Amino acid sequence: MKEVRKFGMRDKIAYAAGDFGCNMSFSLKSTVQTFWLVFMMMETGLLSALLLAVQIWDAINDPLIGSMIDADRRQYKMGKFKTYILIGAIGLLVAGALVFVPVPNASTVIKAIIFIVGYIIWDACYTVANVPYGSMLSLVTEDAGERAQLSTWRSIGSMFGNMAPGIILPFLIWEKVVDADGNPVINPETGEQIQNLLGNRVFFVALLMGVLGFIAFLFMIKNITIRVDENSVLTNETEKFNVWKAFGNFMKNRPAVGATLAAMGMFLGMQSAMTATSIMFAIYFGKAELSGVVQLIGFLPMLVFMPFIKKIVGKWGKKEASVAGTIASLVGGLLMFVFPIIPNKSAALILYIASLCVYGLGMGIYTCVSWALMADAIDYNEWKTGKREEGTVYSLHSFFRKLAQGIGPSMVLIIMGVLGYNSELGIGGQSAATAYNMCWLVAALYLFSAVLQFIGLAVIYNLDKKTLEQMQTELEAKKAA
Repeated sequence: MKEVRKFGMRDKIAYAAGDFGCNMSFSLKSTVQTFWLVFMMMETGLLSALLLAVQIWDAINDPLIGSMIDADRRQYKMGKFKTYILIGAIGLLVAGALVFVPVPNASTVIKAIIFIVGYIIWDACYTVANVPYGSMLSLVTEDAGERAQLSTWRSIGSMFGNMAPGIILPFLIWEKVVDADGNPVINPETGEQIQNLLGNRVFFVALLMGVLGFIAFLFMIKNITIRVDENSVLTNETEKFNVWKAFGNFMKNRPAVGATLAAMGMFLGMQSAMTATSIMFAIYFGKAELSGVVQLIGFLPMLVFMPFIKKIVGKWGKKEASVAGTIASLVGGLLMFVFPIIPNKSAALILYIASLCVYGLGMGIYTCVSWALMADAIDYNEWKTGKREEGTVYSLHSFFRKLAQGIGPSMVLIIMGVLGYNSELGIGGQSAATAYNMCWLVAALYLFSAVLQFIGLAVIYNLDKKTLEQMQTELEAKKAA
């Protein structure tokens, strides 16, 4: 057997760098709807339909690419997982900017073509990098505590990957409108200063983020060590991939289904809320540039758990600790329904931030162990079926996540249209009633997210601490035999 370096901090930092690289691209997705809604002035119904179509196609790609990785038995110099990640990273150098080509005066047909082609290329490159990256967690180490640490460090990489664009981008792409004399231009409906989105800058920022992401991927590939044989569980090479059979097996994997529903809840609620939150800050609070800073403040409590996650998991278990966190998120979601009824906007903003902090505190534990939950679900699949299938299980998990990423924002765009948002009027032309409705929509989305996460983790996910220990003991006995 080939000797490998002992698991340590080098692996954790490298794995964090991988998700930082992923999020240099993924974090731009929250800007897509805002860019096309505000700068490109695409009608909400059309944008909703296009977004749903490309996300469904992208979700279908995931299990296909995952099964391709599982079936690939070729010998690569640096391993098949790292090779696929490198290919995807090269594509993401420029792919992330393709959906932000700034042509606001183009015809509706040209805009639709640019959106569809750019998004499909972008997501294809992202999938090629992200599916093997996520699957790789179960191959770096088989130890449950070390996997929890990897999951935590992935969350750290994700947080920093989202933090930089989340905070800096709003300051770069939003500007307050002034007249020829330098006086603020006020929306008579809301009483707030009108703001414009500088869409031309988004394209160049996306290119820069592609370069930063590529550097992060290279660092990860060079410094992380795979300790589990990538082809340790051989399958019948003549057996063709059957998507329906794979889907059926996945639905029998209860931990995978529970963890996936929780992740879908996060995307259907939190990620979908980002567009509505940007609009809310622009037309209700008149502070679009602060939306990223407020999001960061709200989720800083997640950092509280990161140094202690190994001890928390060791004492209570991943499932048990995550469920306790979702209960706190439910409380934060309920508190958020109070801020829209406060007439003083400064006080309302403070309460919104406080509610977001409570919500983020609850999300802290789940965020730290979410990827470890999926690594355990991959082990569960091997425990029950004898087949490991990292790529297939993870890619189907990614399929449903991306389905949620498509359905969530699409539905939110439709709801925004129903609640009065009219893209043709721009930010400055929205009514006070529309601004007020955005507040209720944001609150409802966060609560909905917490409810789905609770159901997924508390009701469906069945790998509690005792069952997990039994599974690991039996798997070790099988491998020893």
